[in-house]
Amino acid sequence: MGCKRGRKPKTDKNYRKSPKGQSLRKGESYREDKGLYYFQYRDSLNRKRVIYRKDLMALRKIEAEVNKDLADNIRTYEADHMTINDGFERYMSIKYEIKPSTRAGYIATYIRYVRDTIGRRLLKDIKYSDIKEFYSYLLEERNLSISTVNSVHTLLHPVFSMAVRDDIVRKNPTDDIMKELCGSWTYEKKERVVLPREQAIALLDFVESHPIFYHWLTILTVLIGTGMRICELCGIRWVDADLKKREISINHHIVYKRWVGDTKTRLHVLTPKTKKGCRIIPMHDEVYNALQAEYAYQSVTGFCTAEVEGWSGFIFKNRYGGAYHEGPINRAIHRVVNHYNREERRKAEKEKREPILIPDFSTHDMRHTFCTRFHECGPDDKALQEIMGHSDFETTRNTYTHSSNEAKHKAVKKLQEGERFF
Repeated sequence: MGCKRGRKPKTDKNYRKSPKGQSLRKGESYREDKGLYYFQYRDSLNRKRVIYRKDLMALRKIEAEVNKDLADNIRTYEADHMTINDGFERYMSIKYEIKPSTRAGYIATYIRYVRDTIGRRLLKDIKYSDIKEFYSYLLEERNLSISTVNSVHTLLHPVFSMAVRDDIVRKNPTDDIMKELCGSWTYEKKERVVLPREQAIALLDFVESHPIFYHWLTILTVLIGTGMRICELCGIRWVDADLKKREISINHHIVYKRWVGDTKTRLHVLTPKTKKGCRIIPMHDEVYNALQAEYAYQSVTGFCTAEVEGWSGFIFKNRYGGAYHEGPINRAIHRVVNHYNREERRKAEKEKREPILIPDFSTHDMRHTFCTRFHECGPDDKALQEIMGHSDFETTRNTYTHSSNEAKHKAVKKLQEGERFF
């Protein structure tokens, strides 16, 4: 068969040659006006793509990667343009089941530690060693705890898992990295402060008799005596505290957050993440008496006037009549402890005795204190789990219960009262 005038037959050996005489493969061409080799192909979505390079060998190296990606259904074009930040945005856009507070926490953690660092890099360029180097940087240079790094990991791992399922990358470079990091990284888990009985009694007695701090007595008593979370304490209302049945119903809590779309940080009311979070906490005498006294006091001075997203009637109010959140209460505890220790040192020196000093602690440490005291008293472990609002007892036992020095001595003494040990 002949060919049209001016066109060489395809069987000609000189057909599709580069200026250097190199034979061009299917999809390869050369642009004389630009001095560039280029490769044309269609991606997994049948869209036309073109890659340019000055050197033919460099082009063919990329061409081989593209053909391998196409054979494995890898979406090469997206991989060439999608950064970790892009992947995180896509991941969050399809994560519908999480609560607004959890979403806000994820975004805040990502922005703080990832977005302006490794987040700018392309997904396809990240290797296992890059992730390990990044986590080591967070531990060594940013001085983050291993738990905070694990929070970062719980964001990056699903982003790469999604990229693998979407055929953008072949492997997840974050797989098994925390297991190795925890095994190789020497760290000490921060011990929670559990107040011994002597310290707890001394603290409450000091607050009750202090001319400035006395109004914190009810909050401290309820925290130590119920084990509820600080956000739950800030959210309980008088309708949630049944003084006749001596029960407190936990069914919501207050957080102070700035969510996506908020112009400033503000209070939000949330419901518990799990069914176990909704629970009834019985009052013992100290809590009951404290709440009764608080109700009588507010009957004269006025109740909380704040309304947060349609919720009102909160038990605990600040000096402006508004609802509390965690920050002011923790700062108040810090001031109380400092004043107590200062006065206790003076008294102990005057009375020539050892001072009963209290370590600096937080509201969450009071939750640990309650759990430990309850466990030491020996009641039903299932009841403790229900009061704490945990989905399983392992969390209650391994995380929240601590063995005090007093409890250890009692345990050994009890052991000695039985049969001979050795």
